[in-house]
Amino acid sequence: MSARDSRKRALDAWARGCLQRCGVMLSEDFTLETASDDASFRRYFRYEGDPSYIFVDAPPEQEDSRKFVSIDQMIRDVGLNSPEIFEHDFDNGFLMMEDLGSTLYLDRLNVGDGSEIERMYSDAFDALAGMQQIKAELPLYDKAKLLEEMNLFPDWFLYRQLQIEDFAEAGLEGVFELMLQNTAEQPQVFVHRDYHCRNLMVTTHGNPGIIDFQDAVLGPLTYDLVSLLKDCYHQFSQSQISKWVGQCRLRLQADGRLDSGVSESEFFRWFELMGFQRHLKCAGIFSRLNIRDSKPGYLADIPLVIGYMMELGERYQELAPFCGWLEEVIVPRLSSSEFTRG
Repeated sequence: MSARDSRKRALDAWARGCLQRCGVMLSEDFTLETASDDASFRRYFRYEGDPSYIFVDAPPEQEDSRKFVSIDQMIRDVGLNSPEIFEHDFDNGFLMMEDLGSTLYLDRLNVGDGSEIERMYSDAFDALAGMQQIKAELPLYDKAKLLEEMNLFPDWFLYRQLQIEDFAEAGLEGVFELMLQNTAEQPQVFVHRDYHCRNLMVTTHGNPGIIDFQDAVLGPLTYDLVSLLKDCYHQFSQSQISKWVGQCRLRLQADGRLDSGVSESEFFRWFELMGFQRHLKCAGIFSRLNIRDSKPGYLADIPLVIGYMMELGERYQELAPFCGWLEEVIVPRLSSSEFTRG
């Protein structure tokens, strides 16, 4: 029996006890059904009942369930909709929690009309404003962490995925320094770190449901906003992005969370360069998921990530040389079948 199968059997047994304590009658052949895998080692399973529940398998060697529960409570304490945790076994990495449903923002983006999407994102902006009010001791999104993330781009995407050994001409050191300067200029707030359409659930009450928050840090003001609007899994028009970013800047200033002297152009520069840093990281993470974790599906999201970076080469002179290198060396390689969705 594989380690994953062994953990699933142990989770089923633990879930049986949890459900029986809730008064649920179970059959002898009871087993949890897969709800989803994510980009981590964590797995989600569903008990289909009335009510239904989500059970989480988070191997303690790789995942910190205590932090998950702690940050979940921070989010709930400011009135936002993250799942209630009913039971936990930290030693084994098991959680029993509220089921927020199965409709992701991504699902509605693919079929919803313009007015529905406007409502969804208005709710997401409200929730983001709420999270940024959280005052808690969190790890700092500091220079060391930012550099560690950006180095995923050369280490995993360029070297391991594309097998490019010499990328000195890319000028990554200068790009990294620009990204660090940009983050240092911004107010520091609660940052979810993966605030996008696959981690927001469409819910009837308290929309959106917020998940996958366990890596929260204290970091740059625009990080979650750019994760949401320059989403690695869905592309909005530039005009729509500009409109929403402008609205968010005015709201931040009205709420006193952003100095009134920060101009529209300065805020948009923060936003766009923050996205560049995130997309460097994401190209590396998607490559690592393929190579280390045998999850090749994320490779098909890399062309959009590179496309976001290419756009900035046209708007920011400091990025033009690097983006020119991307166009010459990297973009032609993205036409291979592994980077397309079949």
